[in-house]
Amino acid sequence: MSRKPELKGRAARLARLLPAGRAQAARTPFVLLVVLLLGGGLIGLLVLNSALSEGSFELADLEKRTKNLTDEEQALQRDIDAYSSPDALQRRARELGMVPGGDPAFLGPDGTVKGVPGVAAPEPAALMAPAGTGPLTPAGAPLSTAPPVAPAPTAPLRPPGDPAAAPPAPPATLQPIPAPTPGR
Repeated sequence: MSRKPELKGRAARLARLLPAGRAQAARTPFVLLVVLLLGGGLIGLLVLNSALSEGSFELADLEKRTKNLTDEEQALQRDIDAYSSPDALQRRARELGMVPGGDPAFLGPDGTVKGVPGVAAPEPAALMAPAGTGPLTPAGAPLSTAPPVAPAPTAPLRPPGDPAAAPPAPPATLQPIPAPTPGR
């Protein structure tokens, strides 16, 4: 039989301030708080894990798309290189009836001729259209639908001191901008 010893003086006054028995009701909110914190942490980890896996799938899709686009770019670059090689350019020029030119002469800003022009290119007996019925274009390239325009007439060159020299008049019709050739 254990009895508590009786307290005297100051200890007795302090003992009256503290509750005599343990309170069971104070433990319940603490347990609920711990359970809620653990449950919230688990739900947070689940949401974070789901977001990371979704990002991983999206990253894999983007990497696959990047690889496909890189392969397509390399194939197009090979086509461009094939069309712009000197052999291919020479072959297409011959198909169009072009011939190599001679040495060029240049006009200076003051109207003087610099250099001696070489012999004019030999003119073939009959210029014929290429074997195909349409213009030469790479497969899949859009065809230009602009009608051909005759070149604008050029004025004869006059010395800069000539009083009759007047600036040439602008062409009467607008010239279409030629489409760039494939390759460069």
